[in-house]
Amino acid sequence: MNQEEKFQLVKEAYENAYAKYSHFQVGALVLTQDGRTYLGANVENASYGLSNCAERSALFNAYSNGIRKDDIIELVLIGKSQDYLYPCGACRQVICELMHADAKITLFRLDGKYKELQVKDLLPYAFDERELDAEA
Repeated sequence: MNQEEKFQLVKEAYENAYAKYSHFQVGALVLTQDGRTYLGANVENASYGLSNCAERSALFNAYSNGIRKDDIIELVLIGKSQDYLYPCGACRQVICELMHADAKITLFRLDGKYKELQVKDLLPYAFDERELDAEA
């Protein structure tokens, strides 16, 4: 999938955001090795803690449809920002759990410019399953 196609899909997710309180829309797109796509948008709630970010919405959508870590090659993001929008801390933790460290992350600005990085760049020294297997 080329960058223009990614931009159009992630912009579609962005337009679907339910940002009634913050008015801060975010869209996300998960791409798989076999070309499938899964969209996610932020969905807010009057009880703010019950809101869900676009990144987690897209990843949870993919996982709910049987996709797993080995299937995902890229997560694409866009947000209501003049600069590149990086995932929040909670999303970084989820991304580190549900995607491989070398998977691509593409950050789009609303003007179509983009920046690429990898999952491992988001959260160095991430807490993961290895800590849960440690002997006391």
